[in-house]
Amino acid sequence: MPAAIPTLRRASHVVRHDMTIEDPCGRVDYEECGRGPTVVFAPGSCSTGAAWRPLISHCQAQFRCITTSLPGYGGTAERRSAADPAIAHVAAALEAVIRRAGSPVHLVGHSFGGLAALAVALRQYVPLVSLTIVEAPAAQLLEAAGEHAHYRAFRGMTQAYFAAFAAGDPEAIATMIDFYGGVGTFAGWPPRVRAYAVETTAVNILDWASAYGYPLAPAMLATLQLPVLVLRGSASHPAVKRANELISQGLKHSALATVDGAAHFMITTHATVLAALIQDHIGRAVAKHT
Repeated sequence: MPAAIPTLRRASHVVRHDMTIEDPCGRVDYEECGRGPTVVFAPGSCSTGAAWRPLISHCQAQFRCITTSLPGYGGTAERRSAADPAIAHVAAALEAVIRRAGSPVHLVGHSFGGLAALAVALRQYVPLVSLTIVEAPAAQLLEAAGEHAHYRAFRGMTQAYFAAFAAGDPEAIATMIDFYGGVGTFAGWPPRVRAYAVETTAVNILDWASAYGYPLAPAMLATLQLPVLVLRGSASHPAVKRANELISQGLKHSALATVDGAAHFMITTHATVLAALIQDHIGRAVAKHT
């Protein structure tokens, strides 16, 4: 799996290595900084690896931090189609990043990146030391567990969102953003962030096809032997909180932490708190692994 020659970019005192993985299924973003145990950070929809920088600023002195973008975002090529939106394609892109890292990694995923990270862990194609999931949209787990009201909350939101987009509303994605962050979240974002969300709406709709098509069930979770930290916000939507509680309950070696005052976009709003929780989780995993 050849990779492009890296370039170096200095941000304050930190040297970042930026490169592109030339994977057979298409290019994949790859950026790293820091030294120590290797941590791969998978962002969510409508963003790139840059979304993790507030949190990585607290971690780069302890860890080798690697970020990427999911298919269809940043420089990562889309490898799915409407006919074949399987989350396995997203997992494979993350696996290319992990292979490029060249060592067992601690995998951290936010939102759709958290669901893809869970898929990577369950596939067991690459070596992981630990997993951290930050509010994965595990709607199908809600349905499998009989949590029908919470499942309908997800479905109702996406149906309204998709219908608005099909009708030509350029800011239809605000429905999804405000579901996660609360009313007014999208309007409060900086213009360039809103613009990127609007630009990548079609990719996000494909992300939902991937999520709804992933038959996640408690029996699948029970097979995972990794230490897992599941994070959710106290101010997040009840359906999101319950879905992530079910993820934690289904795993054999997991811890569930609720971040006080945080909602879905906590990797930015509560970066310091999340960094401390992730550092502690990885520290325990490293001690156990060695």
